[in-house]
Amino acid sequence: MHRVKIVLFTLLGLGAAALVAQQPSVSAPVQQPGANQTTPSVPAQTPGAPPGRVPPPAAYPHRAPADPAVVQRGRQIFSANCSFCHGSDARGGEGGPNLIRSELVMNDNNGELITTVVQNGRPDKGMPKFDLSTEEIASIAAFIHSAPVGGRAATTGTVDPLVGDAKAGEAYFNGAGKCATCHSVSGDLAGIGAKYTDIRALQGTMLSGEPMGQFSAVPWKTVTVTLRNGQTVEGKLYQIDDFIVSLIDADGNYHSYPRQGDYPKVVIKNPLQPHLDMLRTLKDDDIHNLTAYLVTLK
Repeated sequence: MHRVKIVLFTLLGLGAAALVAQQPSVSAPVQQPGANQTTPSVPAQTPGAPPGRVPPPAAYPHRAPADPAVVQRGRQIFSANCSFCHGSDARGGEGGPNLIRSELVMNDNNGELITTVVQNGRPDKGMPKFDLSTEEIASIAAFIHSAPVGGRAATTGTVDPLVGDAKAGEAYFNGAGKCATCHSVSGDLAGIGAKYTDIRALQGTMLSGEPMGQFSAVPWKTVTVTLRNGQTVEGKLYQIDDFIVSLIDADGNYHSYPRQGDYPKVVIKNPLQPHLDMLRTLKDDDIHNLTAYLVTLK
C-alpha cells in the first residue's frame, strides 16, 4: 500500500510539471538603476490589418502646385500626342492605361521616369516612341501630376496664373508670336478678357485654340479625299483610322470610304495646327505675358 501511494504522488508531480512547462514564459523588463523607464510606442493598427503590420503610406504623393503655364503647355502636348490612347484627362482611353494611378508616374517627380518611357516607347505593349524633348515631357509630367486625385486635391490650383507683363504680351502678340496674322483684338478676340472670368480657361484657350465653356464650338478639321478615278470630296472630317475615312460635305451629306494602301489619298487640315506648332517654341514668360495681355481685352 505504501508503494502504491508513492507511485501516485510521483505521477501527480510529473503531471503538474508538464502543465507548468506548457505555460509561456514572461520575462520581466530589466531595470537600469536610476534610468527613467518609458513604454515603447506601438503603431496603431488598421482595422482588419494583420497584427504587427504598420499601414503603408498614402497612395498618392503630395506635390507643390506647378506653374499654370507649364501645366497648360503640358496639357496641349499631351492632347496632341498621348490623349488618343490615354484619354484627354490621362485616366485611360483607347488601349492606354490610366496614367494618374500608374506606379511609375506616382514615383516620378519632374518627368525623369516618364521621359525614358516616352522617348524609348514600349513595343511589347504597343506604345511607340515619341520625338519629344525632355522639356516637353517635363511639361507633360506637370500636367499629369496636376490632376486632383487622392490627398493631392487640396494642394492643386493655388498658384496665381496672372503674373505676366501685359505690355510685353502685346508686343509678342503683334510681333514675334505672329498671333496677329490669324487673330484680331477687334475681331475674333474682342472682349475675350470679359468672356473668360477663369484665367486658367483663358490661358488654355490661348495655347490650344480650342474654346472652353459655352462661347463657341471647337473648329472642325477639314479633309480632302481623292479617289482612284481622280474625283475629290471635301468636307468636315468625321472619322479616320487605318480602315476608314468619313466626312460631312458642305451640304450636310455623310460620306465614308474604305482605306486600302495609298488610296484614297487623304489630306487633313487642322485649323488649330499653328497653336500646336507654337508649343515647341513658346517660352513660359511668353505664356504669362500673353495671358496678362488678353485679360486686358475687355
